[in-house]
Amino acid sequence: MNFSTAPRALTAATCALLVALCCCALFLPPLVEATVSTALRAAATGVVLACALLLHWAFLGLAAQRMQRSVLGWVSLSLLLFPVGSAAALILLGWFEDEQQQPVAAG
Repeated sequence: MNFSTAPRALTAATCALLVALCCCALFLPPLVEATVSTALRAAATGVVLACALLLHWAFLGLAAQRMQRSVLGWVSLSLLLFPVGSAAALILLGWFEDEQQQPVAAG
């Protein structure tokens, strides 16, 4: 088990998700006029959004693999239920990672 590097992958997935959500926010009504005012700005925001989503899913799958969880299950949860599923996957994997690091008390 490679649990020492799983938190790094979870942190990277979280950062990528935050970047993706910020790019999504640029297309919401208060900021959409400034975002689509030029084609270059709209295209750049779209490219950054696509890259951030791909990196989020890659790091989420990497964290799941390092924790010996189902990569396909966690990435599909994040993909199908975006953005709530992505946040839920990050929270649950972080919780499972914390649970694995704590020693089990002999009863």
